[in-house]
Amino acid sequence: MFIPRKLVPPVVNIPAKKGLLLGLLLMQIFPVFAAKNLEQMSLEELMNISIVGASKYEQKQQQVAAAVSVITRADIRTYGWRTLNQALASLPGIHTTYDYQYEYLGTRGFGLPGDFNSRVLITINGNRINDATYDQGPTGRDFPLDIDLIERIEFFPGPGSAVYGQNAMMGVVNIVTRTGASVNGAELSTSYQTAETMPQERATFGKKFSNGTDALLSFSGLQSRGTDRFFDYGDSGISGVARRLEGENVKQLFAQATHGPLAFDFIYGDRRKDDPTGMFFSDPLVAGQFQRDRRLNTQIQYNDNFANDTLNVLGRFFLGQYRYDNPLIYGGEKTLSTGPSDWHGAELRLLSIALSNHKLMAGVEYQNNTSIKQSFQNFDHPEDNIAIKSSVVRVGVYAQDEWRITDTLSATVGLRYDYSAWIGNLGNRLSPRGALIWQATPKTTFKALYGRAHRSPNAYERDYNDGVSQVANPGLRSEMVDTAELVADYLPLPNMNLRATVYAWDMHNIIALGIDPVSGLSQYQQTSQKVLARGTELSLDKTWDWGARLRSSFGIQNAEQQDSHLTNSPYHLGKLNISIPIPLITGLRAGYELQYYGKRKTLDGTHTDNYVLSNLNLVTNVPQVKGLEASLSFYNLFNENYRHPAADTNWQNFFWQPGRTVRLRMDYRF
Repeated sequence: MFIPRKLVPPVVNIPAKKGLLLGLLLMQIFPVFAAKNLEQMSLEELMNISIVGASKYEQKQQQVAAAVSVITRADIRTYGWRTLNQALASLPGIHTTYDYQYEYLGTRGFGLPGDFNSRVLITINGNRINDATYDQGPTGRDFPLDIDLIERIEFFPGPGSAVYGQNAMMGVVNIVTRTGASVNGAELSTSYQTAETMPQERATFGKKFSNGTDALLSFSGLQSRGTDRFFDYGDSGISGVARRLEGENVKQLFAQATHGPLAFDFIYGDRRKDDPTGMFFSDPLVAGQFQRDRRLNTQIQYNDNFANDTLNVLGRFFLGQYRYDNPLIYGGEKTLSTGPSDWHGAELRLLSIALSNHKLMAGVEYQNNTSIKQSFQNFDHPEDNIAIKSSVVRVGVYAQDEWRITDTLSATVGLRYDYSAWIGNLGNRLSPRGALIWQATPKTTFKALYGRAHRSPNAYERDYNDGVSQVANPGLRSEMVDTAELVADYLPLPNMNLRATVYAWDMHNIIALGIDPVSGLSQYQQTSQKVLARGTELSLDKTWDWGARLRSSFGIQNAEQQDSHLTNSPYHLGKLNISIPIPLITGLRAGYELQYYGKRKTLDGTHTDNYVLSNLNLVTNVPQVKGLEASLSFYNLFNENYRHPAADTNWQNFFWQPGRTVRLRMDYRF
């Protein structure tokens, strides 16, 4: 009897030899005579995309104090990605995990099983999406925004707390949404996916009006029957096929409007995922057990320039709600765990360029988690019911200076202080940041980066206490990470970029599940053993004038605690993305994806096998019908059998992942 943490959706895969052969074949058979697709940008144009998520103001990528990666709307269309997690999985240093409840994001060797992405900050248009109960950063189908409404994804690996504070330990993901002008009418989309018997629909309307107002409104839905899968329920002694126990239902609403300096957005997502795994050691192979997540996030922003455009002022008010329901059955007894939370807040950020060669930023952020309630109900034994209520105020103050020392050398120095009423004077919540960026030649840029980030305990870790499975620990302090990184970018050709990254991070005061010495029950505790990680990443990005693009990376990473490799942490990661126009049919484009993942340690000390995943997406305009686009996607193209480690809340030690899936999709724009 205990409130669950929470879990996610799938990935894709392939036999290595077949995948590599197909990748080489695709590059050979589609030569240079194909016409350039207008949606495919040159590498120079891609690298000139301005980003806003690194420092809360617009910057060129070369100026950013991070090894930034950008995924565009065209990339999402080309590769047919279905979730934010799948898009991020194409980037260096990222590995994903799926346990048939939630999708999890691992970054640079850190991805503990059952962790809710609480050490990665997810924002949409700068607004925090991590909830106030579990700090979960949603990246699967529980992410409240339809992926087709994303203009670009900005990913900044490493610490971001000097700007964002809480949760930005291992990376920041900022989503920039589409505008009404990009729709300029209406879009209707429908798709059908085979393995899960899953239809999906979207209706989007948008326009920029003559008075300058830009508006967008979108509705999305997904219904999945799921597949019948075999599960072994470990120590329960039960195994069998979970029939009709993997269904999923998603509803999403997004509204956005801008006029002059004012901007407003509203996001709502409602996702229910049936549970075939018997999570939290509930009764196996029993219907009626599921996870339901509902998220509401909204904000209004004011952003304008003053003092002859030397001062930019951004102010925003935001509000968030999270609702979590998890009915489970234990020994035939029906239970319900919930974890709703409500929060609101405001932020003021000033950016000045009045001082020559300096961009000076200062800001203050206030968030009031007004209501956090964790409850457990046993409908057969109401005397076991519990309800735990809490609230907390968080305040952060931050400043940063981006100083252009010479024409080729710049420095960024930033600092943020965060106060949490739960922590008081315990722990270190100063988050510094430093960067030195040197453009050694017109083709070569070096970045030396340092940062510290923190995460305060969330309500579930700190307060949950049922006296049966877990006890509270109100004395928990913040955990923190120190990161040092060197980045080198080299452009041997105008349409080719090579990047090499070397990094090291040390995580201290980690909050992890342990045993309370008094009660003998589970309790979240501060661990004294540091996690030490060292790694390197090499990447290549190349475009061709005839419309093709190749993006690849290879990473070596080693994350250890007490000389023992972390669970669910692959040593090696390889990524390959090829996008090419196919000359046989006008407008037809292929996006092929190849991913290699090294073996991963499971909780019982064994390892999953390394594996290779492969996806292929074909997309084209239908010339007979104006505005109609069709795509055919093959996920896990070669039907690879592979496993992901499970968490300590599962009967299983690992989960076999989904096999080949085919999706047919039609989009109509008018």
